Amino acid sequence: MKEEIIIAGFGGQGVLSMGKILAYSGLMQGKEVSWMPSYGPEQRGGTANVTVILSDERISSPILYEFDTAIILNQPSLDKFESRIKPGGTLIYDGHGFVHPPKRTDINIYRIDALEQSIALNMAKTFNMFILGGFLKVRPIVKIEDVLLGLKKSLPERHHHLLPQNEKALRKGMEILVPVHVIA
Repeated sequence: MKEEIIIAGFGGQGVLSMGKILAYSGLMQGKEVSWMPSYGPEQRGGTANVTVILSDERISSPILYEFDTAIILNQPSLDKFESRIKPGGTLIYDGHGFVHPPKRTDINIYRIDALEQSIALNMAKTFNMFILGGFLKVRPIVKIEDVLLGLKKSLPERHHHLLPQNEKALRKGMEILVPVHVIA
């Protein structure tokens, strides 16, 4: 098993944290892991992305041009990365703020209205966990228990009281993911 993932959006959306949590989860399951962030100097509000590779075998390079899965949280990232998803791959995008939805017909496309749900449930700080939950529903490459342990490891101890809320967001994300185009 080898999964090559890009998570992309604006700084402040939890893009890098989501990647870090996936990486920790993979490590806990004995997988080979690569986590490579990329962001502008402004971070919050600027563009940010992270590539994560989880594999049962050694990873030869952390640098990717194509991806098995793309988790996209804004229009500029969709414009940049949609064409780089491998045929048969998966695209998950948040439904908020997109002018042009995904166009490809040779990939699986899922929409998750995570921003809308996180605000409606007064859980805006867990936006990225809604997204991660949706991802795990269609690509269960790590166990949710390990994701929760990875979350605990990546969150500062002063925020550990938020762990139950993050678990709730993960599970809700699994419920609200909607298929847009699934190839047979």
